[in-house]
Amino acid sequence: MPYLELNIELTDEQNAIKEQAHKFAAEVIRPAGQELDRIADPEDVVKSPIYWSTMKQAYKLGYHNTLMSDAYGGLGLDPLDIHLVLEELGWGSSDLALSIGVSCFPAFFASLLPNDLLERNIIYPYCQNTDATFIGCWAITEPNHGSDQLCPGTEVFRNPTIKGQLRARLDGDEWVISGQKSAWVSNGPIATHALAYLNIDPSMGLAGGGICIIPLDTPGVSKGRALNKLGQRALPQGEIYFDDVRIPRDYMLVDQESYEGMLDITLSTANAAMGAVFTGVARAAYEEALTYSKDRIQGGKHLFEHQLIKHKLFEMFMKVEAARALSRSVMVYNYNNTPPSIEYSIASKVFCTNTAFEVSNEALQIFGGYGLSKEYAIEKIFRDARAALIEDGANDSLMLTGAHSL
Repeated sequence: MPYLELNIELTDEQNAIKEQAHKFAAEVIRPAGQELDRIADPEDVVKSPIYWSTMKQAYKLGYHNTLMSDAYGGLGLDPLDIHLVLEELGWGSSDLALSIGVSCFPAFFASLLPNDLLERNIIYPYCQNTDATFIGCWAITEPNHGSDQLCPGTEVFRNPTIKGQLRARLDGDEWVISGQKSAWVSNGPIATHALAYLNIDPSMGLAGGGICIIPLDTPGVSKGRALNKLGQRALPQGEIYFDDVRIPRDYMLVDQESYEGMLDITLSTANAAMGAVFTGVARAAYEEALTYSKDRIQGGKHLFEHQLIKHKLFEMFMKVEAARALSRSVMVYNYNNTPPSIEYSIASKVFCTNTAFEVSNEALQIFGGYGLSKEYAIEKIFRDARAALIEDGANDSLMLTGAHSL
């Protein structure tokens, strides 16, 4: 169901980008997400031909390159174009949208700080990949550290008694890495490369960090089982262990001197993307409820003819439109400015994920008992939206970081 595009300045090319992304979301992403959601064992999800067929189609269409510059063979989209794509993919199925999106993290951040080795081994091979055999993951959360890893500039972040669990030390021309990342590493079970956030100088607390790229076929790397989750079950997540893993010195993108600044960029990029994806989720929930309300008869008339349902649906409609307006503005501003204004990306992530949950909750209520049935998409949308209040930084914690920036 197309929404009314309020931006009258969209070009024909931008409308085509949106329509192509919606077609892929409707014909591939949504049905695949629903099928994968029904698989009981998450280990079977990562082995499923449905998952791999979806990823390969996404790569063939270039959606893994949504954030990548055309200088390296990426799509070279501007920030508004990126939002158009991410909203549609999120509308299809947030878990697969996030799996496709996070796949670029090693190559994308390498492209911000490139050198010859990174261009040769990471950036160009990723951009040129069309069969999903080069997949990145975001390795930041640790067993004892979650959202506290995402609060740069705060006193807690610079407390020397609080140290990261993945450590790196320089040995000649190599970094030696040891420790663990927790079960929440997005794409962890299937990734070929990790963008790893680690600790270099423990005396600086979490602020003494670094960011590097680790090929996951390097000796000393091992993985745990895929995590069994309430929602977003088509987004593989799992632990990764590092036992004296050696990487070239040039694979360390950022050291402790500039770690907090790059973490600002990381958080601003990821949170803005979350706002776009979950605008799509909120819209999906609203559209499901609207369609159902015009089909379902209760009290002798269609649900939509009841005043309470009309009121609920219009409130849902307003929230979706507000989410799109905020998340678009934030993405256009922060993707065009360095340093970004982190509080706005956080606001987008918190507002849009809250909106997705609130709208899907109301939508499920409109469905009544059928909303609890796996026969309808709203049951999955509701669970997926709930997960978003925690991932990429729990909303409560993110708001404190955003407030610090105020």
